[in-house]
Amino acid sequence: MSADASAKAAADAAPAVNTATLSQWQLIRLRFSRHHLAVWSLFFLVILYAIALFAAFLAPYERNSKNFDYTYAPPMIPRVSLSDGLHVYGMDRHTDPLNLKTYYVENRDRVVPLGFFVRGDDYSFLGLFRTDVHFFGVNLSRFEAKGYEGDFAEPVFFLLGADRFGHCIFSRILYASQVSLSIGLISIVISFVLGIFIGGISGYYGGGIDNFIQRSIEVLNSFPSLPLWMALAAIMPPTWSPLTVYFAITVVLSLFGWTGLARVVRGKILSLREEDYAVAARLLGASHSRIIFKHLVPGFTSHIIVTLTLSVPGMILGETALSFLGIGLRPPVVSWGVMLQDCMNIDVVANYPWLLMPVIFIVLTVLAFNFLGDGLRDAADPYASR
Repeated sequence: MSADASAKAAADAAPAVNTATLSQWQLIRLRFSRHHLAVWSLFFLVILYAIALFAAFLAPYERNSKNFDYTYAPPMIPRVSLSDGLHVYGMDRHTDPLNLKTYYVENRDRVVPLGFFVRGDDYSFLGLFRTDVHFFGVNLSRFEAKGYEGDFAEPVFFLLGADRFGHCIFSRILYASQVSLSIGLISIVISFVLGIFIGGISGYYGGGIDNFIQRSIEVLNSFPSLPLWMALAAIMPPTWSPLTVYFAITVVLSLFGWTGLARVVRGKILSLREEDYAVAARLLGASHSRIIFKHLVPGFTSHIIVTLTLSVPGMILGETALSFLGIGLRPPVVSWGVMLQDCMNIDVVANYPWLLMPVIFIVLTVLAFNFLGDGLRDAADPYASR
């Protein structure tokens, strides 16, 4: 028997799921589990948000830790050997006497040992207590035990290289994920409230109220998003604290991210408001708000979740664009967009391409949210044919 025939026989022998006995959410979960790309994207996003939560512990260095002896240091590749274990080679900094360009050369006579749960920069762990234990980094005790002689720079480990101030790019990417990922979720919460409320009123009452709200949405959608965000972000006073700017950017992104959800809610409520259960609720004296939020909105919750999921990448890209242009978040706040400000000079990018590392994380995050949204969209209609 061929392999294809065996697989088909095994599939036929597997017990069929009786979908007639499953609830709507069970059907959605079953259909979503068959969308393998969406499932893997969900796992990836869970891991990414867990990394952002424990960034201080996972990062080898504190977000603002500087080492001017290693400005623009290239990525260091970990190695394993029987004699030295997990390690990297030290970097010697040189300057070309002709063009004064700085470059680094591996010093194979100077081994920098690496280890897990090592001592390093002091940080606050989840705001609960202070510690200096990091998940991975330079094992200073083993390095000191080697007893190197001479005037050597401090042993460092830059997995993805360093920037112009000697910041560890990998550590800053982990810290930046806290801001870039959370700003998308917070913006979505605000957009959810506005979209449900305004879209629900528009679809339920109809008439003049519906016309006014829909024309207002069309006016908002007619503005180009990026220039409008730039104009609103530019009016923020430069004296505002980084935390205030963070919440202001979140509100700016939210104010123009609710229109799509509002139209989805309006369309669904228009089709459901004359259903028997909605009419019965009105005849029994239920208030308008109760009918909208207790009877109508729960009927298309899955579609709301899909719309919100597909909106998160736009929020993340909006923050990245504003911060990259220097009118969004500003140092000392660390976000993926703030880190990319160093890439505005093409000569810097050509000579130090590792400064573009945040782009990889942005692309992977946006793709994961899009794949997750596609899977949820397919699963939201569990009665559709496969």
